[in-house]
Amino acid sequence: MWRMGYTVIRNLKRLPGMIEIMHRMADRPDQYTAQEKYDHVRRIAGLMQKTGHIKTTASGLEHLPEKGGYVLYPNHQGKYDAYSIVAAHEKPLSVAMDREMSYFMLVSEIIDALGGKRMDIRDTRHALRIINEIAAEVAEGSRYIIFPEGAYDDRKHNTLWDFKPGCFKAATRAEAPIVPVALVDSYKVYNSPTPLPAKTEVHFLKPLYPAEYEGMSTHEVSDIVKARIQAKIEERKPNGK
Repeated sequence: MWRMGYTVIRNLKRLPGMIEIMHRMADRPDQYTAQEKYDHVRRIAGLMQKTGHIKTTASGLEHLPEKGGYVLYPNHQGKYDAYSIVAAHEKPLSVAMDREMSYFMLVSEIIDALGGKRMDIRDTRHALRIINEIAAEVAEGSRYIIFPEGAYDDRKHNTLWDFKPGCFKAATRAEAPIVPVALVDSYKVYNSPTPLPAKTEVHFLKPLYPAEYEGMSTHEVSDIVKARIQAKIEERKPNGK
């Protein structure tokens, strides 16, 4: 975790102002456009990369749907995951996170500024209510990040946990594209014992469109998305290591 502390120290003069702006964005959402709020968060993500010596490469941006709402479903390796996606994705996104993981410094402010969702993944009824809220917003054109593994443990590295099929209802009920996202080596950012630059990868994979998943169960959809992410990780890191 030394990199997180190092990044915070290097940005001690900037952070209070950035956090204050996000508080205003959360408290007065109508005074800022979605793009203005998102651009501010992207600047923070870029600053974290620069001052934390994090080098993240992105591929597959051409796969992102040009119009309408969609849901990104990435694997989950650690605290840096959402930042890496936001830094690479130009159009406004929001994010749904496990409630227990959502109150870390900066993470909480970013969720509030972007109008994100805190989901209690241990409470099925609450999780379903949040999924339905997201589906309604996606149907109106919003874009969301949802981590189908639910939580994370940075010790699992590039391996995958079981996906939670129910989370795919956020896309299927909105009849929206499902975009698998493969994160490679993201765990290294805050789990590396060396001061060397951390190198990570974000791969936006070919979407699964409504016509392709029509008639499928969410379990079937989940299996397809997981298989695509697994294949990309193994392509980049043989045996998922």
